[in-house]
Amino acid sequence: MHGDRFAVAGPSRLVVVPPTGLPAPADAGPAPQPRPDAADEPSDVVRDAPPAQEPPSWLFLGTHDGAAYVVLALPPTADALAVLDGVERLAGHAAQGADGWLGLRGLEGLDELQQGLATEAVALVNWHAVHRHCPRCGAPTQVRRAGWVRWCPVEERELYPRTDPAVIMAVVDDADRILLGHAAHWPPGRYSTLAGFVEPGESLEQAVRREVAEEVRVTVADGPGDVVYRGSQAWPFPASLMVGFRARVAGRAGDVAPDGVEVTAARWFTRAELLAAVEAGDVLLPGRVSIARALIEEWYGEELPSTW
Repeated sequence: MHGDRFAVAGPSRLVVVPPTGLPAPADAGPAPQPRPDAADEPSDVVRDAPPAQEPPSWLFLGTHDGAAYVVLALPPTADALAVLDGVERLAGHAAQGADGWLGLRGLEGLDELQQGLATEAVALVNWHAVHRHCPRCGAPTQVRRAGWVRWCPVEERELYPRTDPAVIMAVVDDADRILLGHAAHWPPGRYSTLAGFVEPGESLEQAVRREVAEEVRVTVADGPGDVVYRGSQAWPFPASLMVGFRARVAGRAGDVAPDGVEVTAARWFTRAELLAAVEAGDVLLPGRVSIARALIEEWYGEELPSTW
């Protein structure tokens, strides 16, 4: 794997991640079948990788029901199909049954184990991609402990994978309307819950109140039950943990004022208004694999129609 695209293997327990943005060709067909001389050791594949490219990285995800799961992380400069062709003695065997590449937003069709493997794999690969050098001295770092540590030989210190906490919140008012916003980089009509990274020195609840105030100029009530935890989701874009909340605005909120930078539009919806907008195609909601969708549908009371 590499970036945020991957292929989840079948029997041989391999997750393969190609260079970012590489989709499966429409006529790619099934993955190659194992050959009689298939290599048994990942080192054979790394050794035989094209010399002009950084070799693939092998990372260990863990075990489940007696099976070990590993990641083949392809280098950023790689033509993924060419690399896989060059290493098909192993990857061809491991990826049998994998029909093509998926992005994380295409997880809906996978089972819970596969979703977890894909999310973990993308997060781990993203961490390796930006920690190839020591942040203190700049020396190249080395992969250790099957991919869960990078080692700086100059500082003689270990670097560990990190996760950046972010809050995501369903903001409601006393009329039980929900506040949804449109981010500047989204396609027209897409609306979702507000979200933002936690800043140094603040609690999760403080981050909820600050983000809502900054993005739409709405004040979340400051009572002990006005910001309530609802769940969390790993979201490796590149290394986030989305912590979900229901946040209440005191009274019936008035107009919102998007900041015009991160959020360019925002509005309050009743349940009837949101359903009508979704059915008319005027509002596109987040995909079902996201915690944003879960927060919206928890407020709504049932599933809403799919929009993408």
